[in-house]
Amino acid sequence: MTKKMFEFKTKTIVATGLGAALFTLLFMYVKIPTGIPSTDIQTAYGIGAFFASLFGPVAGGLIALIGHALSDSIQYGAAWWSWVIASGVSCFVTGLIYPKLHVEEGEFGKKDILRFNLYQVAANMIAWIGIAPVLDIVIYAEPPELVFTQGIVSAISNSISAGVIGSLLLAVYSKTRSKKGSLKKEG
Repeated sequence: MTKKMFEFKTKTIVATGLGAALFTLLFMYVKIPTGIPSTDIQTAYGIGAFFASLFGPVAGGLIALIGHALSDSIQYGAAWWSWVIASGVSCFVTGLIYPKLHVEEGEFGKKDILRFNLYQVAANMIAWIGIAPVLDIVIYAEPPELVFTQGIVSAISNSISAGVIGSLLLAVYSKTRSKKGSLKKEG
């Protein structure tokens, strides 16, 4: 059975809602300050990458977009859209790994870990070094030195968060799934 990257089933909708709720809570309460203004190591990106890898780019993008927007709105009264968009892009791009992973079939070996991490690091670099700073400058007229520093720190910290937390969750989850061909009919 081939995975359809942009298919949106009921379980994907449920996972998106659950993922967005978890992302929101982690984004608000489980973070580590970096010393750079408004820039934290966010554990939420590990959850976003995990869900994106299991349910695809649309679910991943929506989880991060909704979760970040809700978190900002609850905490600050309004979303900081340049970073909300970058969050959505980072998890959307990470979700492009979806058809290449077979976690649901109980597989998540060294090659899969490497492949997952190549995707999520690339996604974080695109989102935080490219999209977030440029949108900060265009939308909010923020100083380039500040936003590119924030972007680089975010790219690194979010890559570490997604890499460690996402890889661990995918490895543990794969162990709960039956491997393909592991169930044999008794004769």
